[in-house]
Amino acid sequence: MTKIRKLYYFDKKNTQEMISFLNNNVYDTYINHIMFNPFIPLHHLLPLKFKFLPESYLLKDNKTAKGLITIAPTSCHIKKMEIQKLLFEEGAWDDAVELVQFVVSKYKAMGAVSIMVKVDDYLPDLLSMFVSKCGFSQISYEKLWRINKFIETSYDKKEFREFRNSDAQLITSLYNEALLPHFRPLLSREVKEFREPLFKGLSYYSEYKYIIEDRKSKNIIGGILIRTSDNENFVVDITQTSWVEIDINSIIAFATDQIKKRKKRFGLFIKTKRYTNTGEALEKEFMKNGFECVQNQIVLTNSSARVLKEPAKSGKYTVLSDFCPTRPMPTTKICNKM
Repeated sequence: MTKIRKLYYFDKKNTQEMISFLNNNVYDTYINHIMFNPFIPLHHLLPLKFKFLPESYLLKDNKTAKGLITIAPTSCHIKKMEIQKLLFEEGAWDDAVELVQFVVSKYKAMGAVSIMVKVDDYLPDLLSMFVSKCGFSQISYEKLWRINKFIETSYDKKEFREFRNSDAQLITSLYNEALLPHFRPLLSREVKEFREPLFKGLSYYSEYKYIIEDRKSKNIIGGILIRTSDNENFVVDITQTSWVEIDINSIIAFATDQIKKRKKRFGLFIKTKRYTNTGEALEKEFMKNGFECVQNQIVLTNSSARVLKEPAKSGKYTVLSDFCPTRPMPTTKICNKM
């Protein structure tokens, strides 16, 4: 008889084998900061509006672990959740559906307005499961590009500064303006999501935020987010609108210099989002520059809101998890989330 329950510390030994094929950095992060964070037992007791950490659930058949799912809240007032990890035995689609339906029904009953998930395009069976059996809709794409060679270009240091919470309102406006109109009901964000969280030190990843200012007018014209979960691979996410011309090479050079202050050897990646009005243009520029696309994720959502136009079509374990720069072993499939 199968049962889904919260993941507890005494499950550690029982679940370690399920994720032992992950590389050491991802493995340590997942075990220590996500699965067995000492604050999680108390965190489960919080109302949805106060949750800020990922929560995991285990599917067991008697004493055998059959699957695992991790879901995390956003920091907005109207809660949106994201499935960050999904692990189940290869071919055990019923177990996967049971885990997904469990968290969708549980958190929507608590007041969540939408559940989001990102699936790598090389896992069509997993994508089909979310769409046909779990009620998710495909809405857009996100791509991750590896910067194979660091950009050596000059930039004006006065155009960049560290983010302050007082900048959150303007960055929120820039982000929402950049969304294509038919995606705004699903993907728009609130000011609170851009502010520094109160319990930032408890997060399993590190973030560094910067503001791009027009030197003459001193107006904010963009934002830069640098994120890492292993302190070795850094992802740059840029917020801008189509009416603002920003030199991407200068941003990459600036981000590189900021990371070099903390780490001498590292991997650098940059994210593009097809649901923004600059996503397609950036993709073309990155291909022209010879950047390598290492990840193409399909964004899906289970939400009461609707897209206004039809979206574009597009042992062994199957895993939905954080971006991992190393390739999985032949007996595994990994769908990464960034």
